[in-house]
Amino acid sequence: MSEFLGELIGTMVLIIFGGGVVGGVVLKNTKAEGAGWIVITIGWGLAVTMGVYAVGKFTGAHLNPAVTLGFASVGDFPWAKVPVYISAQILGAFIGGIIVFLNYLPHWKATKDQAAKLAVFSTGPAIRSPFSNLISEIIGTFILVMGLMFIGANEFTEGLNPLIVGALIVAIGMSLGGTTGYAINPARDLGPRIAHALLPIPGKGSSDWSYSWIPIVGPILGGIYGAVFYHAIFLGNFSTLFWIFSVIVAVIIVGAAYTELTKSDNSSQKIQEKIG
Repeated sequence: MSEFLGELIGTMVLIIFGGGVVGGVVLKNTKAEGAGWIVITIGWGLAVTMGVYAVGKFTGAHLNPAVTLGFASVGDFPWAKVPVYISAQILGAFIGGIIVFLNYLPHWKATKDQAAKLAVFSTGPAIRSPFSNLISEIIGTFILVMGLMFIGANEFTEGLNPLIVGALIVAIGMSLGGTTGYAINPARDLGPRIAHALLPIPGKGSSDWSYSWIPIVGPILGGIYGAVFYHAIFLGNFSTLFWIFSVIVAVIIVGAAYTELTKSDNSSQKIQEKIG
């Protein structure tokens, strides 16, 4: 199996199970309707586990441009292979989105909620606030990539690693994913979002392209920063990238905090004015 085909198939498997569990929970008249966030996070964890089992021995099962870029940024993966991996991941996610659409064919028309239909394919914020949403995606992917390096630094019984990685995804989803739906993977969001835009889904509404940059930029920043942070703090390799990304992330955090605190002050002021 070629590395391109491996990453394509692995990411496709990831989306079939991950998008599939969301479809079961949010679309109308499925047997899993309303099963809730815990089912979704466990489903995504198992989706990653199955994707890694499927192609891990062929490609290392990145299944995620943020992982590929993070590993490449610290010299753990050759830059020459990055375009092959990322293009395969996006295409695999796109195909996975189409398969999920086909699986739930009767349920699209039965579901009137356009946001629920889009949620099967891509992520969206619980509270739309670009700086804060970006921070959530940075933090989630930072933990993901650094966690993968933690796992790689330990020895497990052969074949157990994919389960540990899946548990990491569940932990991120349960602990941090409630803000944005934890894309933590640009391909996971972009590929199916393109599928949503192109497929003849009844009453589908907008693909929300105005938000789509956040689950791309956030995971890329978080993934690279997680890798360079691990190498700096745990291995003592304080690279130029570490300092550059430390500044970038710090600026975004300050911007997010200022924006949210200003909103709170304005809200309080309006309330006081109404009372007065």
